[in-house]
Amino acid sequence: MKGSTQERWINVDEAADYFGVKPATIRDWIKKKNGIPAVKIGRSWKFKYSELDNWAKSGAAAEETVTD
Repeated sequence: MKGSTQERWINVDEAADYFGVKPATIRDWIKKKNGIPAVKIGRSWKFKYSELDNWAKSGAAAEETVTD
């Protein structure tokens, strides 16, 4: 539990780099409310790597990337 409290928050650009997508894609996922674990702090969206990993492994990320 100690590690989770010390985990650094990352911004939209870092989350996009982590997933290999553009920052606009991350913002679109947030807007579509697809479950991406994001927290708005002030005017900025913030993420934790561990939460992004869990979200991606859950399969929710893949479900939302499919387009018509």
